[in-house]
Amino acid sequence: MPENKYNDALAYHSEGRPGKIEVVPTKPTQTKRDLSLAYSPGVAEPCLKISENPEDVYKYTAKGNLVAVISNGTAVLGLGDLGPAASKPVMEGKGLLFKIFADIDVFDIELDCTDVDEFVRIVKAMEPTFGGINLEDIKAPESFEIERRLKEEMNIPVMHDDQHGTAIISGAALLNALEIAGKDIGEVKMVISGAGASAIACGRLFVSLGVKRENVAMLDSKGVIRKDRAGEMEENKSFFASNSDIHTLEDAMKGADVFVGLSRGNIVDQNMIKSMAKDPIVFAMANPDPEIPYHMAVAAREDIIMATGRSDHPNQVNNVLGFPFIFRGALDVRATGINEEMKLAAVRAIAALAKEPVPEVVNKAYDEKNVTFGRNYIIPKPIDPRLITTVSPAVAKAAMDSGLAKYPITDWVGYDRILRKRLGLDNTLVRRTMVRAKQNPKKVVFAEAETYKILKAAQMVAEDGIAEPILLGNKKKIHQLILENNLSLEGIPIIDPKEEDLKREEYGKELYKIRQRKGLTLYDAKKLMRERDYFGSMMVQRGEADAFISGLTRNYPKTFKPALEIIGAHENHTRVAGMYVILSKRGPLFFADTTVNINPSSEELVEITKLVHEQVKGFHMEPRIAMLSYTNFGSSKGEDPAKIQKAVKYLHKHHPNIVVDGEIQANFALDSDLLEENFPFTTLAGEPANTFIFPNLAAGNIAYKFVQTLGPSEAIGPILMGFKKAVHILQLGSTVREIVNMTAVAVVDAQRKG
Repeated sequence: MPENKYNDALAYHSEGRPGKIEVVPTKPTQTKRDLSLAYSPGVAEPCLKISENPEDVYKYTAKGNLVAVISNGTAVLGLGDLGPAASKPVMEGKGLLFKIFADIDVFDIELDCTDVDEFVRIVKAMEPTFGGINLEDIKAPESFEIERRLKEEMNIPVMHDDQHGTAIISGAALLNALEIAGKDIGEVKMVISGAGASAIACGRLFVSLGVKRENVAMLDSKGVIRKDRAGEMEENKSFFASNSDIHTLEDAMKGADVFVGLSRGNIVDQNMIKSMAKDPIVFAMANPDPEIPYHMAVAAREDIIMATGRSDHPNQVNNVLGFPFIFRGALDVRATGINEEMKLAAVRAIAALAKEPVPEVVNKAYDEKNVTFGRNYIIPKPIDPRLITTVSPAVAKAAMDSGLAKYPITDWVGYDRILRKRLGLDNTLVRRTMVRAKQNPKKVVFAEAETYKILKAAQMVAEDGIAEPILLGNKKKIHQLILENNLSLEGIPIIDPKEEDLKREEYGKELYKIRQRKGLTLYDAKKLMRERDYFGSMMVQRGEADAFISGLTRNYPKTFKPALEIIGAHENHTRVAGMYVILSKRGPLFFADTTVNINPSSEELVEITKLVHEQVKGFHMEPRIAMLSYTNFGSSKGEDPAKIQKAVKYLHKHHPNIVVDGEIQANFALDSDLLEENFPFTTLAGEPANTFIFPNLAAGNIAYKFVQTLGPSEAIGPILMGFKKAVHILQLGSTVREIVNMTAVAVVDAQRKG
């Protein structure tokens, strides 16, 4: 590692608050009453309940979501025996991964203990505290015995991730690699370089998946493990002892179908790779240097399917694909252990996920445009947000089916929702919108089809049945982009307005009729129809399409103007306005106006509020609207508070069905307890607001961009409200995911307006 990287790593761990984790209260602690409930005397009540029924410990404490990451530092990250104190940064890091990937809380515990009996005794004594035990960085063969005994003697999930984590992820990769290579798992010849805890666990899992033990050649530092060496081997190695007359790695590689490396770097050369069977599968997983460098391996064989432990090459075998979600599933059914069935369920779930279409967030993170199942993608990427909702339920179900679950799950849809909420992934609103869009897909015109993002989004909405895309742009450029990015857009109409002479003539005449008393000549009207924003808007106006989407590459006013001139505001509304939906951990939050009205009057604020109320109701949610300001209910004078007060008074009198109040500060609007304590008279009392009207465009625009950037949250918008027909303008530089979401919103909008 370069010196600056060393310095960065040390600074990362030392600057500010030392370390990487902290304990955060989950209950209020601000008042004397809070503290009396948290500790004495209130804490006595749950203590008594648990003493009567020990299972209530899961009801009244954090045990059910608490895992211990335990090590003695005898095998730290391939660095060797560094001791317990030096292992602590790793254990903290493991705890951090548990939290960010699966919302599991962790205490890291470093034991100054190398004796197996003493280690087992100490960990076993911690069972009342933890819902699960993750063993880490313990050297073999002691790690085998420690895990075996703890699994036998404890009634909570126990797993040594160094063994089983790598085995589970590489097992998933193996299943998919064999499918791509067209090979039968029961017939393949396999070489495993390494005979430590991870290698042996991998070998045993591969056998469980169908690899024949007699077809496995395992090597340690002395060569192939053979039966004539039985006297020098411990039990776990002897399981793979062979009768074959093969002694060296070079000999073992000849004709082999699969190589699994869990040993040390640069021990395999190109000639060994060339000697392997057709479509060789090479998992060179030694870290930081694989058994053969990636570039050398792929240069040796064009038909190779390769994985490493490194993130800078395709197919990274990374334990984070498994352990957080395995423990999540095990904890959620209060499993008494982690058995072979649960591990195999995780293997198959991970393997199956790699065959599903890859979310745009993954493509974007890895700077790739179209990741698809194949030789360079046989296992999911570690940041795939679907892992928690794929692997955890599979593990939980396997625990139930194998009799280890004390708290079976009955509502799997509800469980999926809970998992999404844990990481702020509760996209109920998005899912509901997608379902509604699919029920009656509409024709959606995309004005900027000469961009990869639009084409990718068009492919996705067409494949998912969300919409029927129509692409506007230069046909040659679009076809070239489709070819370069391996996109599938067969049957989707592509229209170049510059080639549509008759349509431009027809559309120009109609625009002239609309704008002839607003200074537009017939000549200019026909000329404007060469522009895609005008052409697409006219398609929607004439009913040749149902919705229009633009704005990815152009500034907002230039995109907004054609739609306003051609389609215009709905007859029931005097204004149009823009709204953003922020998908936050506390649920969807609706912000308006964020894009259109610069400094609305009280009358215009009334109109914006009515638009927002209608739109939020359209999402099947009950809007609770706070009209925001820097004051609370007349606490200070000013132009903004005055116009808000006037708007609220009008709304209360003429639209009593709308739950709205103000003027109010944002913190009060979001904190129902604070609001009720100070302003019990408000119509917003009881629950926090979920919809926010800003006094001017600057406030709304700044607010949503701050929230969107600071996260963790996701934005949908801007959703345009008040148009006669479905017109929506993308945020400049939107992601494919955002374009797809906006398309679903546009389709539902078109359904309502149709």
